[in-house]
Amino acid sequence: MGIVCSSLKGLKMNRIYDTIEPNVIDQEMLQKAVEEQGPQEEAGQLAKREGIDFKDVTELQLDFRNILKIDNLWQFANLTKLQLDNNIIEKIEALDSLVHLVWLDLSFNNIETIEGLHALVKLQDLSLYNNRISKIENMDTLQELQIFSIGNNNLTSLENVVYLRKFSKLRTLNLAGNPLCDNEQYSMFIAAHLPDLVYLDFRLVDENTRELAEIKYQYAIDELKQGEAQALAKLEEEQAKQKELDYHKAAYVEYLNGPFLFESMYAEDAEANKLAYLPGMPDLLETYRNKFESVCEKLFAYGLEQYEKRQAEVSTFYKCLQEALAANQEQGRKIILDFENQNVGLLEVVQDMSSFDMAETKLAKYNNDITQLSDTLMMLEMQTVDQLEEIIKDFERNIADLVSTFIENVQGMMAQCRDLENHHHEKLLEISINTLEKIVKSEFEEEIPDDVRMLFVDKDTIVNAVNASHDIHLLKIDNREDDIITKANSWQAVVIEEVHKNEIARNRSRVKEINQYIDHLQEELDNLESLEPVE
Repeated sequence: MGIVCSSLKGLKMNRIYDTIEPNVIDQEMLQKAVEEQGPQEEAGQLAKREGIDFKDVTELQLDFRNILKIDNLWQFANLTKLQLDNNIIEKIEALDSLVHLVWLDLSFNNIETIEGLHALVKLQDLSLYNNRISKIENMDTLQELQIFSIGNNNLTSLENVVYLRKFSKLRTLNLAGNPLCDNEQYSMFIAAHLPDLVYLDFRLVDENTRELAEIKYQYAIDELKQGEAQALAKLEEEQAKQKELDYHKAAYVEYLNGPFLFESMYAEDAEANKLAYLPGMPDLLETYRNKFESVCEKLFAYGLEQYEKRQAEVSTFYKCLQEALAANQEQGRKIILDFENQNVGLLEVVQDMSSFDMAETKLAKYNNDITQLSDTLMMLEMQTVDQLEEIIKDFERNIADLVSTFIENVQGMMAQCRDLENHHHEKLLEISINTLEKIVKSEFEEEIPDDVRMLFVDKDTIVNAVNASHDIHLLKIDNREDDIITKANSWQAVVIEEVHKNEIARNRSRVKEINQYIDHLQEELDNLESLEPVE
């Protein structure tokens, strides 16, 4: 990035900035910057005359403009190179839309914290040279990083550089000018902890230094590698779990392969925790839990099975669709090829004709052939539309049947959950009434907490408590059932809508393609008609 040269420019510009008002990145600045990038080139001249769509710009130079705040760059969706060096920027922000950025220069600014870079996953070259940064951080997503310049900052800890080990493609690093460089172990430490580094502070890392560093820090590196391996294993485990969870969510049965739904019914049920102290409740609750979770497990397995069926149906549909389109395209190509073979060399034939009438007759036939070709291609497209419409209708029926059957069985299994809850509710109510009668008759000898005993002041109080608990449980079951059904119906609607939308777009594109080809032939015909036969 020309850091040595930039140093002189930066120092000079910093003195100038003391007397200039800070700027903001506005539309005028951006338009001017785009125009200035190539004033002598065709692109630059075009930008001046007609303006340019910012989304077409791939490189943008905004250096030496006294910019205080990064803003309004969202319009440059395809930007790959951005220069913001030699400004007075204090914070890295507003770069989230620049997902194609490969090269970023923020050197010679007033940045104190590395942040706001998470969206730049394609970034390969980053310069933060000559800022006020004291810690290397918040760069985890920059896995394509190859060149990193963070010299002339406030980095003090060699240990902080270990953070850069996560960037396996990093080959060039500049740390020169930071306090940590004064450490006598600096070069050795960096060579040991970043073994794939090729250039450090503009110098090739020699093999001798690398070998000595490896020996010196062998035990520390081994320990570090062990920690990294454990961290990687943990990350892979978490990613596998997340992938599995995403799969379950796609099937609308997440967390149904365990106690989640059952426990969620009791999580917000304060009364149930009190009623659990009643005689016989532990066994009753355990029996209920086992049966309830068994139904959930069946629903979970059924949901995954049906998800695979839906995916297979979608896959089969698109395969049939592509086969039908391929056959149509092949037939269309053959029709056009026959037409072109039939009329090959027409220009020479017309020019060689000595009679105007003969040429006119030949051209009239060619015009008729073009019209017939257009009609044939359009007829073929209409036949294709009809054929695809039948395929799509079959697909809609199959998807509707799958979703309908899935919903029907989900409702059946959820009804089983409600039946279990109702049965449990009846047993609990029976135990509660019996307990109340014993308490009233002073025949209840078991110890229960005071807040539980307060429920047994009268029949209404205990019945209301049991019913409130029951209502909470039923609501949880109903909500989960509604969630599954809503998602299944929504998926069906989205899939079918996308199929129809894609077919409409395909048809329009094909008709446009045919018309453009016919227009081209008509243009050729017009050119032929302007020629005069040889006398």
